This record gives sequence, structure tokens and C-alpha cells, in this order.
Amino acid sequence: MIYNYHVTYFLISVPAVYCLPNEKMGMEVAFVGYSNSGKSSAINALTYQKKLTKVSKTPGCTQLINLFEVSPGIRLIDFPGYGYYVNHQTKKRKNYWHDMICEYLKKRENLKGLILMMDIRHPIKDLDQKTIERALSVGVPVFTLLSKADKISRNVLQVTSKKIIRDMKMMFETHIQVEPFSVVKKYGILSLRRVLNNWLK
Repeated sequence: MIYNYHVTYFLISVPAVYCLPNEKMGMEVAFVGYSNSGKSSAINALTYQKKLTKVSKTPGCTQLINLFEVSPGIRLIDFPGYGYYVNHQTKKRKNYWHDMICEYLKKRENLKGLILMMDIRHPIKDLDQKTIERALSVGVPVFTLLSKADKISRNVLQVTSKKIIRDMKMMFETHIQVEPFSVVKKYGILSLRRVLNNWLK
């Protein structure tokens, strides 16, 4: 199945997993990662839209789960980034959204795959590793996009990418799709579409 991602539109925002629409209808793919890892930029690039999702330079700014519909019943789920305090006044724990994602992975039966955004300059951080482990434990495929690939030279990009792929294979004892991603250089966008089309057959 090949989808026209450019017709994707904003559906709804919800504060927690239990507020998500009925999971018996349709299929979905979730975008996750640390705050400021490039999730919103990836969704905008995927859908050929510059302002479908709000891109913020302030980590931890987004505090709602945003849903987008590609076609009836086919959804993209944009989770707030993990790794920053949800509420600086109450010091709500930094792993709040990571815990929410783990709950989602455990309970959401119509989830077809996880797009994990990792800054290529700071890969496989603690919560990224735990997210992959949880996804693999429940049989959810993971496609890792190494964002901000335009921030390093092409030579460094090649060496770093190979090292990350090798490290992840050793760490998780299985092959996980990994590819550099850059909205500026147009890296990885076609691969992202192909992976989604395959998952959402």
C-alpha cells in the first residue's frame, strides 16, 4: 500500500494514552525520542507540510500526544519528547513521557511500528535503549532515524552511522533498521515513507 502523506491532517491532541481513540479501528505508527530530537521535523518532511506539527527549539515544550490522520483509520502518533521535566515547578519526573510510551507499547494492539528519532551526535542514550528494549519485547518493529545528520561532515556521518549500527546490533542482539536523517539534506525521507508503507499494508 502506498499512501499520499501530503494529505495528512491534524486529528486530535490528548493528554494520556487512555484518551487515545478506539484502537479496534485502523492502524498507527508512533514517533518517539528525546525532546528536541527532531520528531516534529520528521513528520513535517514526511507529509510535505512545513507547519503540520509545531517545531520548537525549547526542549520539553510539547506536553500532549498529537494524532494525525493519513487516510481514514491510518494515523501517525507524535509523542512528547522524553528526558526533560514535565513540570519544572512540581519537578514531575523526567521519564514521565517515557513511562507513558512504555504503557502505550504494552497496551496498543493496532500499533504497527515505532519511529525512534535519535540525534546522531548523541545516540543510544539511556531512555532510547529502554524504549527499543520494550518495543522488541512486545514484538513492535523499530526504525531508528539518526536526526540532524546535516550537522556533521559526510565522512563523519558515514563512520558514525556504521558505528551506531554495529553498537545497536551488539546491544540488542538483532538487526534494527537505522538510517541517517536530515530535513535539510533530504536524507532518509524516502526510506521513512517506504518503511511506513510496508508497516501499514
